[in-house]
Amino acid sequence: MTAVAASWLPLSTGERSVAIEVLVHGPLSRTDLARRLNLSAGSLTRLTKPLIESGLLVEITDPGPGAEARQGRPSQPLDVVADSRSFVGLKITGDMVYGVVTNLRSDIVARLDRPLTSHDPGEVVDVLAGMTADLAAEHRGLAGIGIGVGGLVRNRAVVEESAFLSWRDVPLAALLEEATGLPVVVENDVAALVEAETWFGAGRGLDRFVVLTIGAGIGYGLVLGGRRVPCAEEDRGFGRHWIINPNGPLTPEGERGSAVSLLTIPSIRYQVRAAAGRDFSYEEILALAAAGDPMPARVVDEAARALGTLVAQIANFAMPQKMLLAGEGVGLMDVAGRTVEETLRAHRHPLAAPVDLETKVSDFHDWARGAAVLAIQVLVLGGTGE
Repeated sequence: MTAVAASWLPLSTGERSVAIEVLVHGPLSRTDLARRLNLSAGSLTRLTKPLIESGLLVEITDPGPGAEARQGRPSQPLDVVADSRSFVGLKITGDMVYGVVTNLRSDIVARLDRPLTSHDPGEVVDVLAGMTADLAAEHRGLAGIGIGVGGLVRNRAVVEESAFLSWRDVPLAALLEEATGLPVVVENDVAALVEAETWFGAGRGLDRFVVLTIGAGIGYGLVLGGRRVPCAEEDRGFGRHWIINPNGPLTPEGERGSAVSLLTIPSIRYQVRAAAGRDFSYEEILALAAAGDPMPARVVDEAARALGTLVAQIANFAMPQKMLLAGEGVGLMDVAGRTVEETLRAHRHPLAAPVDLETKVSDFHDWARGAAVLAIQVLVLGGTGE
């Protein structure tokens, strides 16, 4: 396997702006594109010419039946050649690696998962390299790899700390690049998901946008001015010190009433196990609560009130145009969504605008897709994503 993304690099700042605008919002006519970027016709022509010659953009000769008819020379909208390159996105959990292949517009065209039986960095890299090789056999022209991992990542390359994997200072990008010959981008998994939703999902075109994830932990991402706000505390326990109810339940680590102790799947399962004397899956707990079983219903109701409070507090401070609730724990909304909404309203000013709360039923392939979007941003467009 060899890297092919380099044929598009380096892009100038102007070229990158054009490429992103077409990638996220295209196809666009030259008139629309010039207006969006405040460019003259001559400047736009100068910037788009190398992008067309390199194969990143293409002129659409038949824009379709919905295209607006114009007198004189017909307009030829510009679009990204979405299938010209493919990207591997990998999401690493404690016991699995979830993989996808996407095109330039982050459409998933293939999935591949493998169990993770060891956290030894060398063995993990072997699994990642093997998955990449199998995907490359079916999808030619792979341009790069994006990896999402729960942990603190430095310089999009080194996993500085990951509690799930018990890693410290693991140069994951360099190790996988050596094994595959492809360029690699590594990022915190929540940050990657936020980037994907900002470019291609719920936050597309928004100035202020929030992603809140609930699952094994709690993740938070803030977008201002259409760009994700990076922070040094990413995945160092967001929600662990956010006290929702100081009289709330304890986690096994002794934390009381934090967002983590009330909302995460391990904490919910711990509370039910401590009361019932036996273990239940998260799905079983939600089903029992929906059926009216008193003890699981109490735990789920408390979690729903915590979620409503947390969403309200975030909305009060960040004032987002939309908030996306995602992660493997969002099934809580199916069982106790009304409680969440009632609590949310109770913690907002009566005249405050309603919170546009979108719930996304997602799996780990969505997180892997987020990692692929990071690869698109950095490897193809030459941006930092920050």
